[in-house]
Amino acid sequence: MAGFFGTISTTPCAADVFYGTDYHSHLGTRRGGMATFDKETGHFNRVIHSISQASFRTKMEDELPKFIGNAGIGIISDTDAQPLLFNSHLGRFALSTVGKIANLDALAEEALECNMHLSEFSSGKVNPTELVGLMIIQKPTLEEGIRYAQEKIKGSLSLMLLTENGIVCARDLWGRTPLIIGQKEGAFCAASEPSSFYNLGFTRLRDLGPGEIVRLYADRVELLVPPMPDHMQICSFLWVYYGFPTSSFEGRNVEDVRNYIGFAMGKEDDTRVDCCCGVPDSGIGMAIGYSEGHNVPYRRAISKYTPTWSRSFMPTNQNMRSLVAKMKLIQNNAILRDRRVLLCDDSIVRGTQLRDNTRCLLDGGAKEIHMRVACPPLVYGCPFINFSESKSVMELITRRVIAELEGPEAAADDERVRAYTVTDSEEYKRMVDCIAEKFGLQSLRFTKLETLIRAIGLPRSHVCTHCFDGSSAHTL
Repeated sequence: MAGFFGTISTTPCAADVFYGTDYHSHLGTRRGGMATFDKETGHFNRVIHSISQASFRTKMEDELPKFIGNAGIGIISDTDAQPLLFNSHLGRFALSTVGKIANLDALAEEALECNMHLSEFSSGKVNPTELVGLMIIQKPTLEEGIRYAQEKIKGSLSLMLLTENGIVCARDLWGRTPLIIGQKEGAFCAASEPSSFYNLGFTRLRDLGPGEIVRLYADRVELLVPPMPDHMQICSFLWVYYGFPTSSFEGRNVEDVRNYIGFAMGKEDDTRVDCCCGVPDSGIGMAIGYSEGHNVPYRRAISKYTPTWSRSFMPTNQNMRSLVAKMKLIQNNAILRDRRVLLCDDSIVRGTQLRDNTRCLLDGGAKEIHMRVACPPLVYGCPFINFSESKSVMELITRRVIAELEGPEAAADDERVRAYTVTDSEEYKRMVDCIAEKFGLQSLRFTKLETLIRAIGLPRSHVCTHCFDGSSAHTL
């Protein structure tokens, strides 16, 4: 995933860009970058850092004096280095992108066949943001170029483009990733997470609609291309996992949605437990709701140790990622001992974290462990945004269990596994029971898809649930 922030002001903007970008640190762990434009000198100032071993703030703080100017953008990403600088017939600009290009190799090959140049990287991979920039400059205007790139891409593309005359912002054609406009006296801003606004003095103006393109100036917002509201397919995982608790997307607050899900599950649950606990951080809101709905005390049976294990310290190697994720959480044996504990978490992807959490609770003396999950089982890979580090859908715990139940061929068949996505079907029950047994859980329940949609509060047709049921109003 990735998150970006941009602002243009009547005064120097470096501090706002720096802190606004830093408030997106929960959305990326690999690279962070900033760019500003100084109208007096006509210079772009750009710095990119690896943040896999240290936080964005730590890496970028000493660089702040370099960022001169009243307009700038910043991004924190799990993927490529950005912002990138371009000089073309459309003028000079810095570009940052959020999304996923599923047909990246095909588009890169097409660009090379048209005698275009792509930077060579030792990893052998193409930088998606560079490819997007090359597609944009093929058209006579920025608006046409952005729309051309969005229509060519299979996946999703939202972007910020810092020009010599304002910041151009474009939301993905299907609105899968959010882009929100804020304002304060003498400045406008745009961001993936509106929680970045408040401590910087910005107030929320509005969400951009699917496919909408605007240009920000210090004193106004200019509409370049109107939105296509019928295209809305916003990612439901924003409320389950990605979104910061104080953020709201399409008018629905993240923490409210998590509380609603937990309350609904707690209300209908007949399981006898002594306390409930949320896996930090994204399981806490759900657990608070469950506590209220089930009338059981909330206890911090697991706490997150943050002084040296920040969110940004997350190695790219999967084995090391798993170890670091485990090291961040410490169980409270005094609370666990001889108690029936119900654990709330946002999701189960591979099951690595669940295995470690179960083990630490048992080591802490828990008598029983029950699990409640804030979303339905993840059965399909996401072709639209980079929501998981999984390289293959067969890494998902659901697919591995289906392979044990029916064989590898059935587990690899997207149509065959669809029966396992139907709540309370025989296949669904067998899969859930098998996962529970595999991890030593006394009970395991996932949120029903209907409950998740009700909690988000948007029309079902406006929410993407592809990773849960394989469906989407717009497919690749």
